[in-house]
Amino acid sequence: MFSHVKDLQFEARPDAPDAGFAARLQEVLGGKWGEMTVANQYLFQGWSCRLPGKYKDLLLDVGTEEVGHVEMICTMIARLLDGAPLSIQETAAEDNPMLAAIYGGSNPAHFIHAGGGPLPVDSNGVPWNGSYITASGNLLADFHLNVTAEAQGRLQVARLFHMTDDPGVKQMLRFLLARDTMHQNMWLAAIEQLKEDGLEEMPVPEAFPDAEQENSVAYQFINFSAGEESAEGKWASGPTPDGKAEFSYATRPMTSAPEPVLPAADPRLHGTPPLVGQPTPDGWRR
Repeated sequence: MFSHVKDLQFEARPDAPDAGFAARLQEVLGGKWGEMTVANQYLFQGWSCRLPGKYKDLLLDVGTEEVGHVEMICTMIARLLDGAPLSIQETAAEDNPMLAAIYGGSNPAHFIHAGGGPLPVDSNGVPWNGSYITASGNLLADFHLNVTAEAQGRLQVARLFHMTDDPGVKQMLRFLLARDTMHQNMWLAAIEQLKEDGLEEMPVPEAFPDAEQENSVAYQFINFSAGEESAEGKWASGPTPDGKAEFSYATRPMTSAPEPVLPAADPRLHGTPPLVGQPTPDGWRR
């Protein structure tokens, strides 16, 4: 059950209209790493969490906060569009080159589709979709992805921070940057908590038996590039992060199977005819 509080978590009020920046701000609303994505991702992870208690509460708490961030950004976009010029004539009447640039960067759909409001799209107008979210049922795998989501989200907000001089917009972005700082650290702490609780270890999934994988290459870095600069990293030698082995380094790609030769296609598919002597699906040879 959700209960809506009418107050915003933080003020979302620009000092002046800016339709061009409203279009850019859409990225952290409806983009792949935007607030709509993390809100839904954390909520779905929480709803599918089969471990009652602190982990489920963590996911649902943060997912609900992110819904509030969606509302904040939607409010900011609507206010950035309020009073923005709707035509080149309106822009020219202001005799202001900056306004002309703002008009040129605006998203017409903000006015035509949404009547001066936000849209569930990214900064290019591509609709948000549910394929952006991941809720695998494995908390360690999901928490690692959540760190990435918060890192990418904070990166985009930081870039937007340098694209506006509006004090009101910058203040809201400062708040979002701070919350993304918290959330990155929070998911990293949650990863360590899972390990301390003995619930999951690297590699994911821990429960899959090591004996069932091809262990000869399980900790081997394979160099597929010219030169051997990649050998200088911690991923090429020394203990592995999971504490189970030592990294090794292969100087050239290893092969263990001959060149694949596929049989001719079923003639009913009308592919290129087989060569003389080439096997065909029904066993006959040309």
